[in-house]
Amino acid sequence: MTLLAQAAGYTDHELWWERQIEQRHNVVDLFAGILEAMTALRADARPPKEEEAQREAYMRQTIRAAQKEQFQRIAIVCGAWHAPVLTDPGPAKEDEETLKGLLQVKTTATWIPWTYSRLSSRSGYGAGMDAPGWYAHLWSARDQLTTRWVTRAAHLLREQGLDASSASVIEAVRLTDTLAAMRDLTQPGLAEHNEAILTVLCHGDMAPMQLIREQLEIGDKMGDVPGEAPTVPLQRDLENWQQRLRLKPSIEKTKLELDLRKENDRARSQLLHRLQLLSLPWGKQVAVRGKSGTFHEHWQLQWKVSFAVAIIEANVWGNTIASAATSYVIDAARKSKELPELTELLQHVILADLPDAIDQLLSILQERAAISTDVRHLMDALPPLARVARYSDVRQTRAERILPIIDGLFERSLIGLPGACFALDDDAAQAMLNSIDHVQDSVQLLDRPDQRQEWLQCLRSLAGHDNIHGLIRGRSCRLLLDQQALGEEEMRDLIQLALSPAVPVTQAAAWIEGVVRGSGLLLLHQDQLWHALDQWLSALNADTFIQLLPILRRAFANFQGPERRQMGEKVQQLHRSPQAATAHGTRHGEVEIDQEHAAHVLPILAQLLGVKNGN
Repeated sequence: MTLLAQAAGYTDHELWWERQIEQRHNVVDLFAGILEAMTALRADARPPKEEEAQREAYMRQTIRAAQKEQFQRIAIVCGAWHAPVLTDPGPAKEDEETLKGLLQVKTTATWIPWTYSRLSSRSGYGAGMDAPGWYAHLWSARDQLTTRWVTRAAHLLREQGLDASSASVIEAVRLTDTLAAMRDLTQPGLAEHNEAILTVLCHGDMAPMQLIREQLEIGDKMGDVPGEAPTVPLQRDLENWQQRLRLKPSIEKTKLELDLRKENDRARSQLLHRLQLLSLPWGKQVAVRGKSGTFHEHWQLQWKVSFAVAIIEANVWGNTIASAATSYVIDAARKSKELPELTELLQHVILADLPDAIDQLLSILQERAAISTDVRHLMDALPPLARVARYSDVRQTRAERILPIIDGLFERSLIGLPGACFALDDDAAQAMLNSIDHVQDSVQLLDRPDQRQEWLQCLRSLAGHDNIHGLIRGRSCRLLLDQQALGEEEMRDLIQLALSPAVPVTQAAAWIEGVVRGSGLLLLHQDQLWHALDQWLSALNADTFIQLLPILRRAFANFQGPERRQMGEKVQQLHRSPQAATAHGTRHGEVEIDQEHAAHVLPILAQLLGVKNGN
């Protein structure tokens, strides 16, 4: 098509196709003209490759079979390139030689409901068109072509809450016709319509034009297939699994609770995870709180009509759910360049129980981990692997090959982390903070004493280094506090280092933001920290305090309302006089006890502990 467009003086083959084919009102001898053009192109072309020659030989054999059945009018649906060699099939002997020796494979065919989006070249369809929705409009609205198209665009914009008045529609139609006249066109094309709509209706903004591109130029219409059409193998395999596992698809939202210690429930979980890998989200996993979350899964199921098309599309990866998911995952892993993506994918694959994909992913992961130099990527890759290793026994999957990878990533992360924390700006420090939290989550999940000690030592190094961003030093200090890894004297030294007058106030505020990040309840019991913060804030002058106020507000913004109220009460207690504190029954470091309420609790507590009340 590109060669024909160039021969006609066009630089854009889509524009040539629109004007010569789609906009043509007189279609007499159109197919004859296309056949003549293709014949001329093939005359100087190279001989077809072996696979293409086999395809065309089989096409001719099919035509001969139809002629043998005495059909008089035979319609051939094919690419125009093949037309010259199909009009006269000729003797069958040469084609039989071409097809001789090919392996015969039993296949099953089905119809797929095509949509405008699949007909577009953007979908990857080699013979696709750029704007199927526009071409359909050309055939359905030959009268008042411009008026109807611009009106549809205006309706679409109004549905999205954008302004598109009738006066603007009239002006856009006039501009479209004017552009066509200036370019000496018999009627406006898609380019003229787009320019007018962009100028008048969208006011030069490309964002609404993207909406028009998606909804109008391409469109979302879907065709129908006969009810008696055979199903693809993947569909039959899914139906067999649904019947075997007693999972009936329904358009209504239903809840499903699975106990992974039971074989049938574990198989259900694996099926739902495999479908998710194939972009068939029949089930959406719901977070589970509490200890039961280690061996329980809660799902919300809802079958959608569009899944019928998605299953047909996914059949290119395999004829069963397991084989299709395996092929898809391996292909995605080979294309992935980032370690966190690979480890996240590995986690999903293990949940889906795809042994072949696991082996391939582990090999790819080892190769990428060995050459990766990005410390944050190494750190971000740890949590999915830790979850896999932690819950492997429950799901009856093997984790022996995963633990060495975790150890390698962990050691390299600890070696590179201190150096990666130098000279970071605020945004980079925030990103590094997230990676540090990922390592912390991994260490807590695996709960290995040797790994925990190494991590605590690394956190001490970060917390006590004055050349590291305050946000990271504060977060490291807080992680040490939460794990009770800091003594009072060590904590006092870190506070003095972070909040000393020599430290820039912005870095001190960043340290506070890092140290208060986390559980508010645990923070409330750090009296030494609260006294240090109070003294530091009290020493600030008014201008500096106003400057730092947004940072401090942001530091406490993530806490819940009751937690912030308790923190306010905590600060009030810091400023009470010893006499007032004594009057309220409270001294420094003590907690005020309501004796009346305690009297109601003590009998129950004594019964739980197995002792007599009053002992």
